[in-house]
Amino acid sequence: MTPVLIRQWSLGDADELRVLRRGLRAEIGDGELFERMAVVGTELATNALRHGCPPVTVRLLAEPARLTLDVSDGDPASEPLFGTRRPFGAGGLGLLLVRTFARDSGWYRRGASKHVWAVFDHRA
Repeated sequence: MTPVLIRQWSLGDADELRVLRRGLRAEIGDGELFERMAVVGTELATNALRHGCPPVTVRLLAEPARLTLDVSDGDPASEPLFGTRRPFGAGGLGLLLVRTFARDSGWYRRGASKHVWAVFDHRA
């Protein structure tokens, strides 16, 4: 089944992350799923804003029994560093949080964009 686009956000800077979190809450409601998705969405969007190139777009997609956050930026050349070990205090733990809170995650290139995604189990 093709995922259905529920909502999309275009972000220009970190100040707009609160709009993303409010939008996720409006679509998902309060609770544990929202908390996990808000952390992951914020981490992925922050990484795209910090390390990628504009435009940064966050999409919330739905399929039966799962929701996906797909965050894209305009830098297809750079690769996200999943699972890279760093010294304590060195930062760069956002993708580790993504792997902790999401059921699955990964990335792909499409045209002039890089997409990093995270999947969450969801019962409608």
